[in-house]
Amino acid sequence: MKISKELKVGIITVTAIGFFIFGFNFLKGKNIFSTQRKFYAVYSDIDGLVEANPLIVNGFKVGNVSRIQLALDTTNHVIVTLLLDDDVKIPKNSVAKVISSDILGSKAVQLLLGTGTDYAKSGDTLKSAQEDNLKQSVNKAIAPLQKKAEGLIASIDSVMVVVQQVFNENARQNLSKSFESIKLAIASLETTSYRIDTLVIGEKLKISSILTKINALATTLAANSDKLGNVINNFSSISDSLAKSHLTSTINNADLVLSQASGIMKKINRGEGTMGMLINNDSLYRKLDKSTEDLDKLLVDLKENPKRYVHLSVFGSKDKNKPKEKK
Repeated sequence: MKISKELKVGIITVTAIGFFIFGFNFLKGKNIFSTQRKFYAVYSDIDGLVEANPLIVNGFKVGNVSRIQLALDTTNHVIVTLLLDDDVKIPKNSVAKVISSDILGSKAVQLLLGTGTDYAKSGDTLKSAQEDNLKQSVNKAIAPLQKKAEGLIASIDSVMVVVQQVFNENARQNLSKSFESIKLAIASLETTSYRIDTLVIGEKLKISSILTKINALATTLAANSDKLGNVINNFSSISDSLAKSHLTSTINNADLVLSQASGIMKKINRGEGTMGMLINNDSLYRKLDKSTEDLDKLLVDLKENPKRYVHLSVFGSKDKNKPKEKK
């Protein structure tokens, strides 16, 4: 059978139109030979999202953006139609988030799958979310730097104020005097160090002798460590003996005696008792003094005229004036 030229041209034309339609839809992200489900998401701002942008799950493309249109109400929200392959199950609590797919700013819709067991059906509206755009990201990144820069500028301002105060005329003079004082102090330290070095050199022999004696003393102590141990043990025994003795009771008795003596002295000071009256009553003192004076006079008179008070005779005294008795 011979095919005419017109039929060949028609077949070629139909085939070309079919390839054109397929290619056009393929470039738009539509596959006319596969069944896809439609889902919707509503955004307040799509930030450059266009039709045919990919729809991805965990970095894998599972569909694309089919249509973008403005809502007819007064909210001016944007309705995005998403085409999704049939073999992907989407929970109803999943989120369709607009993200940047590369550093050039190309957009995509990322499906953040939920954890529910109730799956969305074709025609359902998914929850929407939006990634920060470049301006917002830059602002968030620059905000901490801006705060640090402001703090740094304030610190620099404070430093400049301090520098201005430091480098005025009076401060420069004070700094010059301070440096001069530091210079003199360093010179004094150098002189002192030189004197110490000279003293050490001059007294080197004495220092060596002292160290030798200290070494000999340490050797002697080491050699007599047993004797020192005995001495320490003796002191320990003495301290134990003192601890076991009745030293505490003796001290308590002495304290009691001192307390009683203190009571007696208080009574004497108050004029109680013979001793108190003797010390505090001067009339008794005068009487005793007068009695002593009279006794002294009596002793003097007794010494000068003993016959007035004492008659002594070895053989018996006889009165010469008394007449003799007759036998």
